[in-house]
Amino acid sequence: MLAPSLWQEILCAGRADLFLVVATIIFFCAVVHALCASTIAHAVKHRGPVIHLLGEVEAVFGIWALILIVTFLLWPGKGWTSAVHYLVTGNYNLNAEAAPANKFLEPIFVFVVMVMASTKPVLQAAKKLLGAVVNWFGGSTLARWWVILTLAPLLGSLITEPAAMTIAAMLLSTQFYALKPSNRLKYATLALLFVNVSVGGALTHFAAPPVVMVASKWGWGMSEVFNQFGWAAMATIGLSNFGYYLLFREELSSLGLVREKNTDEKLSAPITLLHFIFIAWTVWTLSEHQTLWMLGGLLGFVVMTKLTSQWQSPIQWRGPAMVGIFLAGLVVLGGLQSWWIAPVLVRLDASTLLLASTALTSFNDNAAVTYLASQVPALMQPGVLADGLRHAVMAGALAGGGLTVIANAPNPAGQSILGSHFEDGVSALQLALWALFPTAVAVVCFVLI
Repeated sequence: MLAPSLWQEILCAGRADLFLVVATIIFFCAVVHALCASTIAHAVKHRGPVIHLLGEVEAVFGIWALILIVTFLLWPGKGWTSAVHYLVTGNYNLNAEAAPANKFLEPIFVFVVMVMASTKPVLQAAKKLLGAVVNWFGGSTLARWWVILTLAPLLGSLITEPAAMTIAAMLLSTQFYALKPSNRLKYATLALLFVNVSVGGALTHFAAPPVVMVASKWGWGMSEVFNQFGWAAMATIGLSNFGYYLLFREELSSLGLVREKNTDEKLSAPITLLHFIFIAWTVWTLSEHQTLWMLGGLLGFVVMTKLTSQWQSPIQWRGPAMVGIFLAGLVVLGGLQSWWIAPVLVRLDASTLLLASTALTSFNDNAAVTYLASQVPALMQPGVLADGLRHAVMAGALAGGGLTVIANAPNPAGQSILGSHFEDGVSALQLALWALFPTAVAVVCFVLI
């Protein structure tokens, strides 16, 4: 008997449970909403805070996750019990035996570590480190450009990608874009920043959202992630920067130098060390799957910042909360998509899957791509074949994280900081075109290294 075609298999699964089809329609509505978020933001700019949420990229998946839960409640034969069972265990089948799982551990982790990494001592320590390296290389604009686009993304593996994006974008804004480079160099630099941050967080298992979302499910610790992606990520950053340096070397050498007043306050070394201890605690609780210990660490961190307020700035809650909501919504929506994703992915070889993952990431957050892949049973199995497919999915998601603003969760933060330097705003087409080269470099490096 011939095996059913892809369309026949998906059609059969959809007929067997119409609710899954509706859940997928809701998911695709969320994807389309995310693509249109920037347009919506301009249209509803002055319509009030509630309507304004419709234009927030990070809020999109949370909004549609609520719609899915309402659908659960209204659907015949499901209701409150089914909704709670799914949210707590991650198991859609109410009759199946399933022990409670830490379903939202990864989104909570990203929220907590972003709160800790976006504090003044951590940001200032990273900024001072970058400044010291720049001065060691002579302090020229070229040196600033190169160091910021190289070291800041790699720091993302320690202080998280959103924090690295914030630091790099702020430094580029005041020390590079303020010199008014050509429009071509502006876009090339922004594209490098987005791609480099996307791959630069792949040296550890706790900094890049697409890695965090699957590391525990696929049994990846720090050594596994670094061995698979770390060397390739560093090679990608170096080769991409060098390629655009060759293209723009004359302009980079001719730019002047911005002299900034040193307004940084002296930081307390013990306080800074305490911040990194709390971050290390949070990473450890992730590896041990201890959500309550993680939240307990956050509570202790908040108390510590209050007791040391003279060395602190106000804790930034909004950005981490929005990213956490985005990832939590992704978990809720993505958990019901394996019925159609599995038949698609099992028919792809590793090379095709890598390219497909890269392309999908361009119009959907890379954490969404890897999380959806983690729902496929074939990728959970041990063996060389599954290892190759998991590597291909992750490599594509990391490589494609700079193609668009919504391809990687930290990208909107970078655009909001640097967008004012573009006269007509950041063009999505120009960004994608200039990101093609570093994306291609990343794909090649992840395949060969």
